[in-house]
Amino acid sequence: MIRFSISVFMVIFLVLQGMAMSLLPAKIVYSELLVTPHWVLCLIMIIAIFFDKDDMYHSVWYGLLFGLLIDVVYTGVLGVYMVTYAMTAYVIHGMQKWFHANFIASVLLAVFGVAIADMLLYVIYSFVQVTAMDWGDYTTLRLLPTVLANAVFFVLLYPLFKNRVEQWSDRWQSA
Repeated sequence: MIRFSISVFMVIFLVLQGMAMSLLPAKIVYSELLVTPHWVLCLIMIIAIFFDKDDMYHSVWYGLLFGLLIDVVYTGVLGVYMVTYAMTAYVIHGMQKWFHANFIASVLLAVFGVAIADMLLYVIYSFVQVTAMDWGDYTTLRLLPTVLANAVFFVLLYPLFKNRVEQWSDRWQSA
């Protein structure tokens, strides 16, 4: 039941992530700034921080599965989001051991995770020549707005899911 609940929320965020740009004001959407919503990744990072224990890697598996779904539904290159989300979940899972699972540490891990994921996407898309944006323009026009927007989303998501995910983890451990 727990895996089903997590998967339902992930699918909801997958759909909402695709509609996120239509929720923003037209002034932002049609500006030079490029904001990429990584809402599924934000939930994966909450799972990595609060659900996974030392020997559990559910967040990595969710990163693989839902990254592949994002590739299939929204992109033209298969495997890019799948690898990026799984690697980011693995890094955040490893780093969360160094921090206490509190609000500030979680937000910092989320900011770091979104930044790492978006930079990996940029490097991969540059390598396969999908994008030709130089590093300076990428940093100011895409990376910073993306990290800021996803940090705001993570701050909104945190109080809604933190306790629920911890309860799911406790139930999973006791089962």
